[in-house]
Amino acid sequence: MPGREKTQVSLRLSTDLVATFDHIAQVLDRDRSWVMQKALKQYIEHEGIDILRDAQGLDELDRGEGVDLDDVLEKARMIVDAAERRQRRAG
Repeated sequence: MPGREKTQVSLRLSTDLVATFDHIAQVLDRDRSWVMQKALKQYIEHEGIDILRDAQGLDELDRGEGVDLDDVLEKARMIVDAAERRQRRAG
């Protein structure tokens, strides 16, 4: 089953943080690893994904795949001008 393979990870955390994880685990009747995995998944879904998207965008710019700001602004001006002309004709 994809995503079920596990890897052992070791890290150092403050005693207070570990105590908080332990307390949450106790309240939920879960083990500390389950609580920590849930916290890490939530971080990835909310903050980590933004970091990865930013890195991908920077990589695209490094490869010259970006769009010139002046071109974007010119296209926006053309869209606004066309909308204003339609509004004047209708009004």
